[in-house]
Amino acid sequence: MIRHLTLTAATETRQKRFRQIRALVLLGAALLFPQRQPFAQQPNLAQPEPASSKPPAPNPPPTQPSTTPPAVATPPRTKASTTPREHAWQILEDACTGDKTGDRATAILVLGLIPNDQTSTRLAEKALTDEKPEVRAAAAAALGNMNSRKSIAKLKATMDDEDPAVVLAAAHSLDLMHDNSAFEVYYEVLNGQRKAGKGLIGAQKSLLHDPKKMAELGFQEGIGFIPFAGIGWGAVKAIAKDDASPVRAAAARVLARDPDPATTKALAEATGDKSWIVQVAALEALAKRGDSSALPAVEKYMSDEKSAIKFTAAAAVIHLSAIKEAKAKEAKTKAANQKKQPATLDHKQP
Repeated sequence: MIRHLTLTAATETRQKRFRQIRALVLLGAALLFPQRQPFAQQPNLAQPEPASSKPPAPNPPPTQPSTTPPAVATPPRTKASTTPREHAWQILEDACTGDKTGDRATAILVLGLIPNDQTSTRLAEKALTDEKPEVRAAAAAALGNMNSRKSIAKLKATMDDEDPAVVLAAAHSLDLMHDNSAFEVYYEVLNGQRKAGKGLIGAQKSLLHDPKKMAELGFQEGIGFIPFAGIGWGAVKAIAKDDASPVRAAAARVLARDPDPATTKALAEATGDKSWIVQVAALEALAKRGDSSALPAVEKYMSDEKSAIKFTAAAAVIHLSAIKEAKAKEAKTKAANQKKQPATLDHKQP
């Protein structure tokens, strides 16, 4: 009996210890390997939200039209909105870089009416390397007319051009600026050879005995360039058909130096002459006079159909506008200086 009780107590003790060990093992497993939550407990993003118990909101009232006017886009700036001077530059720059040789030559030539201007000098110097000789000749003539002494070195280099017209134009401009290197070309024309060696003109002696070729080179009363809207045979033929126009055009050019203010009005009227040669000469004379009161008369010819008139008018507008702006600035400065000066008080002598 006693033995049986002892065995029972031992068995219970082992079972109790086994349960303790088992509890420890389960506790450790729970700590080391926590179980994932059941899938049903994960938030289901795909499921729609439950319908709200709140009543739907009433439809909003119709939107009232805004009293503020919609913004209007600013239209791009056109030529019509630019100043006459800006429009004139656009006309000349387009022609100077255009495909038409005649337009390029004429536009480059009238740059000579715009002295002391970096843009006109730059365009003319660039044209000295143009592929067409008539354009190069016009560029050389323009640089002399604008008295661009900074371009003398480039004009000297141009005297080695393969085209005689270009060489003569460069020599003419150098002579206008009193550079003695021009004499080399004139010596060659006279003797068929330059002092320093054989020149390009002397190598083409036939040119010097061909009246038409001489006219194409622009000879008139010795070595000079036909002053009527360009260099070339076209201008010579136009002059030959009308004996009166060259004389009246020459008179207009001389009147550029007339100090009488009434002459400005006469030249302005001549811009509407029936002969385009006289028109161009009158526009050129107005530019050289430097009387900015002629601007209204000149501006309207920037839209002329004939390129020679259009380009000469554009050059005149640029030059006269610059003179007008300079005078206005000078007057403003003078008025400001007078305002700063203290008033002088007259003190009576004791």
